[in-house]
Amino acid sequence: KGKMGAREAERLIKEEGVKGFKFHPTVQGYHPYDRMAWPIYEVINAHKLPAIFHTGHSGIGSGMRCGGGLRLEYSNPMHLDDVAIDFPDMQIVMAHPSFPWQDEALSVATHKPNVWIDLSGWSPKYFPKQLVQYANTLLKDRVLFGSDYPLITPERWMKDFEAAGFKPEVMPGILKGNAVRLLGLA
Repeated sequence: KGKMGAREAERLIKEEGVKGFKFHPTVQGYHPYDRMAWPIYEVINAHKLPAIFHTGHSGIGSGMRCGGGLRLEYSNPMHLDDVAIDFPDMQIVMAHPSFPWQDEALSVATHKPNVWIDLSGWSPKYFPKQLVQYANTLLKDRVLFGSDYPLITPERWMKDFEAAGFKPEVMPGILKGNAVRLLGLA
């Protein structure tokens, strides 16, 4: 929040070859739909780059007095709905299963074709049933692998993923194919 503006984002893309941006609304202290972020979103949208947004509960501040002053509500995935509408060429990745707002995340991703869900940050054995169900069906082309290493090793994540109820035919897309399409690597 307030650290990078549109001009700096444009420079990073053109001079440094940056291919995407990460936002953590809880840590940065803003609602993703806040108009102060629109100038940087406009740059990302114009370049058709992905932007990943932390969604759901944050381990940062957990157990600290007042949660470290961090407001979890900023990372409610429903706050990305306006962003997805106003910036249709920005591919929005909702990082992590969005506890306690998994249904909201599934709703936004199902409704907005430029919204994706990444599975990092949790072991698949703890994924809500509805997340696995949507990954196997309606969102099979917009769900992405992620371990959140070193918090979860890829080996542990893969072991739990294989036992979590994902259909064998959707696993290659989740593990690689969907990211290849999202990042334009095909």
